[in-house]
Amino acid sequence: MKPGSISRRDLLKSAVVSVPLFVSASALGREGPGPNEKVNVGIVGLGGRSHTIARDCLGVPEIRLVAVCDCFQPRIDSLRRAVGKGQNWKGHADFRKMIDEENLDAVMVETTTHARAWVACHAMAAGLDAYIEKPMCLTIAEGRAMADVARKYRRVTQVGTQQRSIPLNNWASDLVKNGALGKVKTVLAPNFVGPVHWKPQPAEERMPNGGSSDWWDVWTNQAEMRPYHAELQYGWIRWWAYDGGGRCFGVTGWGAHSYDQIQRGLGTDETGPVEVVLEEPPVERDCGKFDPHKPTDDETGARYYGLAKNVAGPRAKMRMKYADGTELRLHLDGDRGPGLGCIFVGEKGKIEINRDKIAANPKELIESADRPARLSVSENQPHIQNWIDCIKTRAKCNADIEYGQRSSTICYLVNIARQLGQVGKPLRWDPRAERFTNSDEGNQLLARPRRAGYELPT
Repeated sequence: MKPGSISRRDLLKSAVVSVPLFVSASALGREGPGPNEKVNVGIVGLGGRSHTIARDCLGVPEIRLVAVCDCFQPRIDSLRRAVGKGQNWKGHADFRKMIDEENLDAVMVETTTHARAWVACHAMAAGLDAYIEKPMCLTIAEGRAMADVARKYRRVTQVGTQQRSIPLNNWASDLVKNGALGKVKTVLAPNFVGPVHWKPQPAEERMPNGGSSDWWDVWTNQAEMRPYHAELQYGWIRWWAYDGGGRCFGVTGWGAHSYDQIQRGLGTDETGPVEVVLEEPPVERDCGKFDPHKPTDDETGARYYGLAKNVAGPRAKMRMKYADGTELRLHLDGDRGPGLGCIFVGEKGKIEINRDKIAANPKELIESADRPARLSVSENQPHIQNWIDCIKTRAKCNADIEYGQRSSTICYLVNIARQLGQVGKPLRWDPRAERFTNSDEGNQLLARPRRAGYELPT
């Protein structure tokens, strides 16, 4: 598919023969739907996460969910059975065909991490706005390419770090950013588990029927072609080739949320740290002792301890430094503290911000009449609503793609420093150039070769 919306315009030219039921605003040459129009949306990538997203879309009146897409046909069937009863969602195996045929205004990219940039960039180049699941990219260079495409085609983007649309999180972040703690000296965050490398294994005897002969090639996308194995298809978030540690208590799983919370609170949405230090050799270990205890109300991460309990993998304590001297310490385990957030420590005390829950010492820091109530709806719904609102106004979303790039970058700085294994050596990072200034080896890890046929639009 060539960048642009030529084929969609051609479709409209033939409307005298076959008039589409829904005509998108972008197909008509407008930037976005009008204030009173519904937004025509398609979902690409129909794993478990997409089921939650589809349900939450049904709770946003301004969305018209038109079509769904997955290269593996059973995923389409599963979503329709689980969520789409009574819905007239057309299923597609090729997202490019879906874009050409369905007159969409926007797509929600819920694919595997290693396929997100390919789908999102081609969709944005075709004139669609995009909601992109986190982590939005597989490498730092890939994320920059995505942000560049979004800016070139003036697309409205929302990365799936939904804490940025939770009122309580934003209120507490603004307290930190606006000086309630005085100068922030230190930020404490978890020591997340990294990805592991796949060891070659023989192909399974039987490959599942996916409805087309090339679905495994499409699923593999930019990564190295390997023989089919169910553990790859269903456990891809563990493996370095497809993600950066996307599990519970993983670097790009929970870490993408935690680091984004740090960026929001420090007011560093469009920049990042300037120094990265590995404090110990990475070793395979679990993420906490998980000794029995009754959590106090101040333990904002208590409801997530159970999810992290059986997670093990490569870990190593690290620290980073921002240009103003604030130090980020990645030291915390999964059985204590803010698994999806962080603790800001300043001159006047500390504020802990997790997902829709906060704590402070002294408590007076967060006792205010204007403190928002906790959510009464799904944690995704305000985030999706913000995206839809911005599609109509063409404003910047709460989790704009540039913000997502900066948070994803911290994830990959962690993985790169651990991969280099240079304990105690400061790696100097230039957040403007997005390169190391003292590590050629590190710069070699900012991008990966892409398999032919899965290049990003230029």
